[in-house]
Amino acid sequence: MDNISLIITKPWGYEQILEKNDRYVVKVLHIKRGRQLSLQYHERKTETLFLYSGSGRIVKWDGGEIKAIRMEKPLQKVHIPKEWVHGIESSTSEDMEILEVSTTELDDVVRMEDAYGRVQVLEERDQMSA
Repeated sequence: MDNISLIITKPWGYEQILEKNDRYVVKVLHIKRGRQLSLQYHERKTETLFLYSGSGRIVKWDGGEIKAIRMEKPLQKVHIPKEWVHGIESSTSEDMEILEVSTTELDDVVRMEDAYGRVQVLEERDQMSA
C-alpha cells in the first residue's frame, strides 16, 4: 500500500486503512460517541478487533446465545469468525477507536440492520443480481 493510509468517511465516523496486502488488512475504526456500525456478518471475512481507545460494546451472535461484550480495557480483544452476526457501539460519553486485523475481503458485508439506511441499498443490489 506504499506506506500511505487511506481514510474512508462513514456515517458513524471513519475507517483508516493502515496496511493492505494479499494476506491481511489492518485498519482503525474511529466511531463517534453514541454511534454504531451495522448489525452485519461476513460470508468469507474473519476479523479480530482490539480496543485502542474509548469504550463501548461489541454484540456478537453465532446462532446460539447473543453476547454483548463491554470494551473498556486497552487492547481488549474480540475475534469474529466468518458468518457470525456482530455490531459495534461506542459509548455515549466518548469516541471509540478499534484496531481491526482481518482477512482481505473488504467488500464482504451483509447488513441486517443499519441506523443509517444502508440495508435497503444492499437489498436492491441483491434483487438486481438475482
